[in-house]
This record gives sequence, C-alpha cells and structure tokens, in this order.
Amino acid sequence: MNKSLLLTGAMALGLALPSLAQQPAQVKYANTITAGDLKERLTYLASDEMKGRDTGSEEQKVAANYLADFYKKIGLSGPVAGSYLQAVELVSTSFGEVSLKVGKNKLVNNKDFVFIGDGDMKKASKTDLVFLGLVSDENLAKVDVKGKLVGIWAVGVRSNDLLTKVMEAGAAGIVIVSMEGQANFDRIAGRYQSLAGKGRVGFAKEIEQKPVFMVSSDKMAELFGTPLEALKEAAKTNPESIKSQKATYQIEKKVEDVESSNVMGYLEGTDKKEELVVISSHYDHVGVSSTGEVFNGADDDGSGTVSVTEIAEAFAAAAKDGIKPRRSILFLNVTGEEKGLLGSEYYSDHPIFPLENTVVNFNIDMVGRIDYEYQDAENTDFVYVIGSEMLSTDLKKILEYNNITYSDLILDYRYDAEDDPNRFYYRSDHYNFAKHNIPVAFFFNGVHDDYHQVTDTVDKIEFPLMEKRARLIFHTVWDVANRENKPRVDGTNNRPAR
Repeated sequence: MNKSLLLTGAMALGLALPSLAQQPAQVKYANTITAGDLKERLTYLASDEMKGRDTGSEEQKVAANYLADFYKKIGLSGPVAGSYLQAVELVSTSFGEVSLKVGKNKLVNNKDFVFIGDGDMKKASKTDLVFLGLVSDENLAKVDVKGKLVGIWAVGVRSNDLLTKVMEAGAAGIVIVSMEGQANFDRIAGRYQSLAGKGRVGFAKEIEQKPVFMVSSDKMAELFGTPLEALKEAAKTNPESIKSQKATYQIEKKVEDVESSNVMGYLEGTDKKEELVVISSHYDHVGVSSTGEVFNGADDDGSGTVSVTEIAEAFAAAAKDGIKPRRSILFLNVTGEEKGLLGSEYYSDHPIFPLENTVVNFNIDMVGRIDYEYQDAENTDFVYVIGSEMLSTDLKKILEYNNITYSDLILDYRYDAEDDPNRFYYRSDHYNFAKHNIPVAFFFNGVHDDYHQVTDTVDKIEFPLMEKRARLIFHTVWDVANRENKPRVDGTNNRPAR
C-alpha cells in the first residue's frame, strides 16, 4: 500500500498518528528487542529441563516464577494485590477403570474402544446396545433408545450435535463410529492412551454428560454380528432390522485439584491510565509423551512468551527513562491454552482490571517459524495477523501504518476469511477478549511439521525474523497506548464460534 495514501486515509478517519518527536524514543526502545535476548530466554523456557511445561506440573510452576521474577526485576508491578500470579482453579479428571462388554465380547480399553465422554459409576450398569445408525428423526422414531446404549454412525454432521440429539431422546450412553477401519481407529485411540495417567484438565463444573464410547466401523459390525456393508445400509433407513445386544459398562472417575496460574506484569500509564492495553501469550505446553519424550514447545508458545517479555522490557526501559505510556499496559502470560483456552477464559471471567476499560488485546502465539505457505517463498519476512479488523477497522489501519513506518513485514490476513476451515480466530487466547467485544490482533506464523510434536525445539526457531515480528508488535502497542483516541469498536464477531 502507498504510504502517503495510508497516512492520508488514517488522518481522514481521525486516527492521530505518532508525532515525529515520539519516533526517535520509540525506535530506540524497539531496538532493545534483539534476537540474542529472545534466544537466551527461549533456550531456557523450552529446554528439556522444563519437561514441556505441562499445565499444573512442577515445571510449569518454575516457568511461572521465572516470568514473575523477570517482571519484578525490570520494574513492573504485580497487579494481584502485589503478586504477579493470578491463581487459576483447575481440576484434572481421569478415569482409572473403564469397561465395556457387549454380549460375550469383553472389549479392551484404548484398543477395541476409546472412552471420550464422562461418567462416574461405582457399580456396573447393564442394559441393551441398540443400533440407530444415522441420527435422524425418522430413525429415532423406529428405535427405542430410552435407557439404552445406542450405536450411531457419525457421517457429515458435527458429532456434538448428534450426541445431543440422541441423549435428549433418553439414551443412557452412546457407542459411536466415526472412522473407517481398525487401522485408522488405532491412530485415533493413541490420542487417548495417556488419559488415565494425566487426566483431562479443565474447570470444575458439574456436568451430566453420559458415557460415550468410540469404536471402529469393523468393531461396530462385529458387536452387532452383521457384515459391515449390511450395517451401513441398515444405518440409513431400517436400523430396527439390526438385533440389539446385551451390554455392561462401568466408569470410575477421579477428580483432583490442579494448581496453576496466569502471570502478569503491569505498567501504569499517565493521563489515560484507567484504559488498558493487554499483550498476551500462553507460557505452558503439553508436557512429556507416554514414552518420555519432551514436547519442548519452543514455537508453541515459547516464542510468543519470550516476545512478550522482550516487549515488556523495552517499555520498562522507556519508563525508567521517564517515558511512560499514556494508557496502562498489562503483560499477560496465561496458562492452559492447550487444554481449551483456560487461563484466558479465567482472566476474562475474573479480570484484574475492568474489561470495559480494556482497549485492545494483542495476542502472540507461535511467531518463531516459517510455515508451509512461505517455506519456499522469495520473501519470508511475514506474519499472519488474525482478527485485526473483526471488531475495529481502526486497529488494522494502525497496525499497517506502523508496519510501513518501522517494519516492512508482509502482513498476511488470509485466516480472516469467513470460510477459513482452520478457524484460528477462535483457537487462541485472544478470543476470550474478542467475545467481550474487545478488539484483538493475533500474531501467528502458521502451522509447520513440528506443530504439537516433540520436534518443536529451539534449534528450529528463526530468531532474526522473530525479532522483526516482536518489534512490529512493540511499535503497534506503543502507538495504541499513546494515541489520543482508542480504536473504535465498529464491528462484530460475525462468525459463530464452534
């Protein structure tokens, strides 16, 4: 975009741009963000010693204290009654004994079936397993599902919708098939094999979800003693033709408290200090594999976390020199993103500062790599920006102005497309601000081969590119924190979250 046109357009919209007098100081502090500092901090946070920083682990607590000590050292305040830690109350739900028997066939957990629902039964429950096939009003009128386990075929519709429909019809539980063949099923089952040991981390909520088991299509045919093709045909129009089977199942549930925390460093502003800019990342990851390999999480999201610390240090250095932002800034490293955006949800439900005073959330999640789309490109100086004009058209203009003025990165907005199947707008911590109509910009480098793999290690990080991305975010935060008018909220979350 032509710089003069952008400047003219921005001024026409009433976006007061930073004065020339501000720029030298701004550049001076931006230049304190260096690839060397980023590498030094990330080498520690993503080391094997940190064992993947799993939510609730001792190593996650070490990481939290490391960040808190850093914020204290550079002169930021602890906003939680003097503390830098906001306790996040979580629980781990595991299932020590899960059994399923159909007829004389006693199924093996995590081999013949996986358990994906909920339940807590001190005694085994006996009932019938009936075949419903495709979930439709017509099939539900033909098969009595009340108080029974119900075999369903999930095809072309989101499974949660199917489960809800069957449960509302009175089913005691569900046996679902959603993949073809045992070989594919074995790969799915592998994701659940550590469930009994590590548990599912989340908030302590009373739920009444009934048991849900998953089997392969081959196993479903075996349970009903019917050839697979005949079962598929019956699933469409005559599920009542499939003979029901006697079934027994039991689930033993164990719930334990998990101690975790969000980490915060606070820099108070001057004349607009009641207004707040939040810069966020998630600092924990997924721990260690069942075979003892460490998920280092260097890019996801060690890269975002150390970027937040570098940006914080730059602002703290400016403050020590007497140059404080007009608006206050909260540097927020949240927990439990990998478990379902838990830490950011907790903050948005228990905000330290009023959400109505929060002007923008800049979220940094994976900014250290080059993804599939750009790996063979001539120019790899890029960053994906997601959501920057979803709620505020001003915010995107501010970002682009700062990019043209200071950074000259390729700003790629492809993931803002309404038909984007990845739905990244809803998949990181910024969304827990956006759902409260707080403008957001999510900075992201895209997916690569090491995403959520034990190979996401520090040696793969592109530190000079990471430095450029962090400096762009610093400049944009500086601008938003110091301009006269905050970005207007003139948009909506026009795509329903799933």
